[in-house]
Amino acid sequence: MEFMDFFCIFLYMIASVFFIMGIKKLGKADSARKGNLMSSIGMGIAVLSVLISQDVFDGGILAYVIIVLAIAAGSVIGFIWAKKVEMTGMPQLVALFNGFGGLSSMLVAISQYCAICGGSDAVGTDAFTSLTLGLTILIGAVAFTGSLIAWGKLAGLKIFKKNIVLPGKNFINAGILVLAVLGIIFYMCDPEGGLGVAGIIITTIASLVLGVTLVITIGGGDMPVIISFLNALSGLAAAFAGFPIGNTVLIVSGCLVGASGVILTLIMCKAMNKSFASLLFKTVKKKASSATGEHKEPKSMSIEDAFLILEAAKSVVFIPGYGMAVAQAQHAVKELCDVLEENGCEVNFAIHPVAGRMPGHMNVLLAEANVPYEQLKTADEMNPQMPNTDIAIVIGANDVVNPAAINDESSPIYGMPIVNAYEARTVFILKRGQGTGFSGIENPLFTMDNAIMIYGDAKQTVSQLVVEFEND
Repeated sequence: MEFMDFFCIFLYMIASVFFIMGIKKLGKADSARKGNLMSSIGMGIAVLSVLISQDVFDGGILAYVIIVLAIAAGSVIGFIWAKKVEMTGMPQLVALFNGFGGLSSMLVAISQYCAICGGSDAVGTDAFTSLTLGLTILIGAVAFTGSLIAWGKLAGLKIFKKNIVLPGKNFINAGILVLAVLGIIFYMCDPEGGLGVAGIIITTIASLVLGVTLVITIGGGDMPVIISFLNALSGLAAAFAGFPIGNTVLIVSGCLVGASGVILTLIMCKAMNKSFASLLFKTVKKKASSATGEHKEPKSMSIEDAFLILEAAKSVVFIPGYGMAVAQAQHAVKELCDVLEENGCEVNFAIHPVAGRMPGHMNVLLAEANVPYEQLKTADEMNPQMPNTDIAIVIGANDVVNPAAINDESSPIYGMPIVNAYEARTVFILKRGQGTGFSGIENPLFTMDNAIMIYGDAKQTVSQLVVEFEND
């Protein structure tokens, strides 16, 4: 083995170690920044090892210049984009990043196929390499178009305002998948011939369509789980892409992303009391109202009156949702937490796994506002304490505190574990109006005897409560 080859393998190993350590540190809020930095360093080492490899480019110095320019352009675009995006747009950005990861893997596989057609000796045409190349195209294309649909749903594009029903969607998806697999088989049988060309074209087109038909019928309330699933697909596509090009670090990093994405998807499905199969294969039901019997109007209260109740509270639990992200109220919430604690009140947060529009959305927002990690509790941790809680403050959450999930078998969310806010002695609900949540389901919590609506912008409402404490 030549020294340069050995050196590249050594760099691959170092990069893999950084990836593994980075993933581990991403599991905790207080070490997440360091984990992200370590993963970035690992990727930088991996890219460097590819650039110094002697048998990667045949185009000479021009090829290196093009690669460096592409990396620089992508880095600048990514930096500016991530810096400017509002926190409310972060889920959409994550969805697009998943899609771009799938697209890049698909393009790597197609470029390898083009190299085969060009007679390159560096690319294998054995059955295993052909299979992994085809699977890279299939999975990468599904991740790409599926992520675009998820982005559209999260962004609230007009075309996705209503649930889209695809009659016989499971048969349609199965047929498209069979067509994509047949394309892979065609390619495996004749990698360098006309049948292989047809196979690659069939697999690419069918897979791109499959990503659309697979995700477009899934309800918006399930998008956090779908984002996690698409993230797993993008990682899996990267892992498969590593085999045709013989890149070890791509296989390792892809497996890490794919495995962690699958685990997170299953955790979130468990939190919603749904099987992953039902999420993908069941048809979205029409939105139903959970209200039964005589219609009741919710009670509302002024901020001044709410302050008097809050001042006497000894225990308060905040239950954040997407509305907090929209209002950018996390810093105001932290200020209210501080004044409550100074007043002798115990403060905690009940974080539902699917609150917001992406996994960990609320945790990221509250960590940004320097809320202590110890105060961020899961629904399972806080629910036993909820009957003894003086005040539960619901900020922009809807479906994750909807008691219909427990007592209304006709509700589409029946059986989903929720934060039992309705069990608190008093519930303050901060909302702009009486609208439904992202899933479009009415919430009977709003009209319960212990529930009080405080209408208005959540950030302004919380800030005014802080002012009342300071002026007291």
